[in-house]
Amino acid sequence: MNRRQAIWVVPYTALLLGASELARAAGIVSVRVWPAADYTRVTIESDVPLTTKQVFVTDPPRLALDVIGIDLNPELKELVAKVKSDDPFIAGVRVGQNAPNVVRLVFDLKQAAKPQVFTLAPVAAYQHRLVVDLYPAVAIDPLDALIAGMKKSLPSAADPLGDLIAEKTKKPSQATASMPSTSAASSPTAPITNRLIIIAIDAGHGGEDPGAIGPAGTREKDVVLQMAQQLQNKINNQQVAGNTMRAFLTRDGDYFVPLYQRVQKAQRVKADLFISIHADAFITPTARGASVFCLSEKGASSTAAKWMADKENKADSVGGLNIKVKDVEARRALLDMSTTAQIKDSLNLGGNMISEIGGMAALHKGAVEQASFAVLKAPDIPSILIETAFISHPEEEQKLRDPDYQDKLTSAVVRGLSSYFAKHPPLARSRTT
Repeated sequence: MNRRQAIWVVPYTALLLGASELARAAGIVSVRVWPAADYTRVTIESDVPLTTKQVFVTDPPRLALDVIGIDLNPELKELVAKVKSDDPFIAGVRVGQNAPNVVRLVFDLKQAAKPQVFTLAPVAAYQHRLVVDLYPAVAIDPLDALIAGMKKSLPSAADPLGDLIAEKTKKPSQATASMPSTSAASSPTAPITNRLIIIAIDAGHGGEDPGAIGPAGTREKDVVLQMAQQLQNKINNQQVAGNTMRAFLTRDGDYFVPLYQRVQKAQRVKADLFISIHADAFITPTARGASVFCLSEKGASSTAAKWMADKENKADSVGGLNIKVKDVEARRALLDMSTTAQIKDSLNLGGNMISEIGGMAALHKGAVEQASFAVLKAPDIPSILIETAFISHPEEEQKLRDPDYQDKLTSAVVRGLSSYFAKHPPLARSRTT
């Protein structure tokens, strides 16, 4: 091997196995692959922690991973077939017994990558997990995809596109710091701006994190993605208060997105509003009805609201956040900032949503509730979280699977957006660099 091509990364991960654990090979519970445009994740779940040694070769790009303490078994062999031809990052996988109690996995890659290999302790329904995240060498900018899509569907929208293209000259940190208030709530006489309104739609959970699961086995991550995609289709190119709306999805497939990245994506595309879609469960199966939440500065508005926020904020531990990633604390600092103006605008938006959703579905509470949801803490974007129904309630689980209910609910959300912007037209975007 060319020594210049090899980059050794983290010689060993996880905890050292005890003597009794070394006496037998670890049991592999499951192997899963989660391809996405942003990155591909491979998860190996086992009954004891796994130790690894890895080497990354740049030309051609491939990752060799020695998993220590296991023998080749049918579950690991299945990994080869689980990688599909349309995977954005993995061209193929080779699996073999490299030495006694050492299995070598070689990931042949389609592009230059920055792999992350880490372990996760047991949580929720999972045992020990070894995670391989294959990120592109150059991180994907969500603004690129948004601009490309608008060039196809809004060829005449020169001014709105110009505003967003100007953002490409800024670094992400500059873009988020220079974002203006997105609502004219504090300035009722603000003129109509005739610009593009961007709505960030956040489908909760995804990938390793299924969210809540209903009595009939319906997974929250699936139904909320369906509704997010329906909502995107209805929002795109809608006209409101003289402005065109466009929706951006923080995830558009079945993969995990950390909470802070959901916020960062919305900030990067200059979102005017952030709407997180959920269908949670409660401790009793009798809880029912839709709810709307926004951030609180003074604690949760109810015990139930606090319980819901605490549960949603654990999504990173279930989904599999790599806590060893550099500057993760700096990124998480974004989630500790909030402003009184943002919360005021969020309450106004939430009030419009309650009115519209209450016209087509039962409400759990007739007013906007507040709690410390991490995903709502963008300091510069009015943000709400909509619990579309309780998936833990048998009847509501069936509603969530019903295309007619999904259509009515997403239509109500669009009406809520229209009524909000009719009262609070958006301000002009800042072009500060």
